[in-house]
Amino acid sequence: MAVTIKTKEEIDLIREGGKLLAGILEQVAAVAKSGVSTLELDMLAESLILQSGGTPSFKGYHIKGVSRSYPATMCISINEEVVHGIPRKDRILREGDIVGLDIGMWWPSSTQASGGKSAKGLCTDMAVTIGIGKISFEARRLIDATKESLKIGIAEVKPGATIGDIGNAIERYLKKEHLGIIRDLAGHGVGYELHEEPLIPNYGKAGTGVALKENMVIAIEPMATLGDWRVVLADDQWTFKTVDKSLGAHFEHTMAVTKDGVEVLTKI
Repeated sequence: MAVTIKTKEEIDLIREGGKLLAGILEQVAAVAKSGVSTLELDMLAESLILQSGGTPSFKGYHIKGVSRSYPATMCISINEEVVHGIPRKDRILREGDIVGLDIGMWWPSSTQASGGKSAKGLCTDMAVTIGIGKISFEARRLIDATKESLKIGIAEVKPGATIGDIGNAIERYLKKEHLGIIRDLAGHGVGYELHEEPLIPNYGKAGTGVALKENMVIAIEPMATLGDWRVVLADDQWTFKTVDKSLGAHFEHTMAVTKDGVEVLTKI
C-alpha cells in the first residue's frame, strides 16, 4: 500500500474521532485499579466506543500468517508484555503492575446509501501506559521516559522531515535514558486502514526514509524496556513479551502533518 494523503474533510473527521477516543481511553484508565480484570476494561471500552457512534478497529483485525483474528476491543499488556496483550477474565490487575492500554476506533459508523452496507469510517489509534497503585521507582522512570520520547518524536514532524528524523530523535533520547528500544515493532500510517504505510521505527538515521508531506496522518508509538530490547511472541499469537522479562512501556498518538508542523488528533 502506498503512503496516502488525507483531505481536509477527512482529517476533520479523524480529529473528531480522535477526541472521542481520547476521552474513552481516559475513562478506561480511571477504572484500571488493583482487582479489576483486563476483560472488564475491554468490555467498558467497547461499550463506550459503541455509545459514541464508533466501531472498535482492533476487534476482528487479521494479520497474514496468524490463524486467529484479534478477539478484543483493546490490547491490554501487563509488565513484561510490551504490546497486544489479549484481555481475559482471569487476568487481574495487581498493585505495582504497569499496564499498557492500546485502543483504536473507526469513526463515524454509518450506513452507505448503496445497499445498506456498513461503512467503517476513519481510524484513530492511541496508547498509554499507567501504573496500578504504588509502582517502583524504575517502573515510573520507564513510563515517564517512554511518554517523553513520544513528545520528542512528535516534535520532529513537519513537511519535509523524514521517518528517520523521528526514529533518530526517539532513539537518542531513550538511549540517553539507558532503556531498551523495541526494534521489531513500529509506528505507522493510519486513517483509511488501521495500519498503513509508512512504517515508523523508533530508531533510525536522520534524513533517511519517507519524507513527510502535508495531510499525511501517522501514528508514532515508542516502545521501551528496562532491559533487553528483544521480544518474543506468546503462544496466543498476539502478545509480544520481553525476552528477559523486563518491564515494557508503550505510548502512542495519531497525528496529522500540517503546513507548519503537526497536530495531535488523539487528544481531548
